[in-house]
Amino acid sequence: MSNRSGLHTLAHTDRLSSAIRQTLKMKLEALVPAWNGRVQDISASGEVLTGPCAVIAFAEEVPKSAWAGYRRVIKISPYARPEDGGAEQVEAWSSALKDGLHQVRLEDEEGGAFTCIYLGSSDCDRVDASSGLVTRSLRFGVYVPETMERAQAETADSWMAALQSWTRTQLGQEWSVYGDAWPGGYGMPSVLWRLAGCSTTAAGTSTLEVRQQWVGHVQAANVGDVRDTVTHLVEQLAVKTRIALADTDGARYLTVEEVSADLQADAYLNGQIRLTLQQRIRRPGTEIPLIREIHHSKGIV
Repeated sequence: MSNRSGLHTLAHTDRLSSAIRQTLKMKLEALVPAWNGRVQDISASGEVLTGPCAVIAFAEEVPKSAWAGYRRVIKISPYARPEDGGAEQVEAWSSALKDGLHQVRLEDEEGGAFTCIYLGSSDCDRVDASSGLVTRSLRFGVYVPETMERAQAETADSWMAALQSWTRTQLGQEWSVYGDAWPGGYGMPSVLWRLAGCSTTAAGTSTLEVRQQWVGHVQAANVGDVRDTVTHLVEQLAVKTRIALADTDGARYLTVEEVSADLQADAYLNGQIRLTLQQRIRRPGTEIPLIREIHHSKGIV
């Protein structure tokens, strides 16, 4: 990587971190009004925290995922005064943060979208030595998809196109349906389909069975909508068993071989639906010359 390219990447990451930080601060201020807007970065050396507040700290970066994009771990630490409830108050605020941020889509001032995933608490409750406030640290993964128009554009893959078209028919125009990767500024509610694997087996001397394993990610504003949509898609795939496919190699349909759902799965990163589609195609063969003459003899010489 050239120096110029490295500086460009660093500048982009800095802008991204700043946008995430500011957006999270605004969200936290809305989630916990008792902080009176006191959501801040790590204090400078010697600075003492006062009153109920929260502190945001950026932790490790995680290698990019092909479909989820850039990931950064962020620690959010609520602080409560002992006389206001101490550990009990921290527990209540922690629950509010988990409910308000886990698998939630947030949007910055420029329209960039990112998703927060709760990863657990990184330590036990403790008393801050300098301020005497009770605190704990909550870890969140922040996922930022890379800007790419191809995730929203029409795909050239016939299986993907058929699956996306079927999904739009099932859910209606208010749902965004993506392929391969979450696009920058992705909408809600939405479904992402991505190919996870494929295989072929012989089905006779002239036919092959092609199988593809797909993962479906369903995101919506509330848990009930997600559950209902996942259940609806799985039921319809199980009942109808065929998905219309533009005529390719003589086949007009994809067959649903197996479908299942895990409603507890991370909607953004792992996806809730597992789907296996199958199609039979004619095996490419060697052309055999046509028989031009037949000689027949009644007797055996």
